[in-house]
Amino acid sequence: MSAPEFDHPDVVLVPHGPMLLRGVGSVQDADGTVHPVERPVVALCRCEKSSRLPWCDGTHKVIPR
Repeated sequence: MSAPEFDHPDVVLVPHGPMLLRGVGSVQDADGTVHPVERPVVALCRCEKSSRLPWCDGTHKVIPR
């Protein structure tokens, strides 16, 4: 069974967490670098503390709010 095709990406902002994107083929970071996406859902860092930017690595869980 293949993943469904999307006309536009689905975006979910996780409270105090990452931005989840579904249905994207690539992500462009703040420096203009284009990162290919091969997974059906990816998590983008919103706290800007991840060691894997633009991807979320869970660092937001240990940052005091």
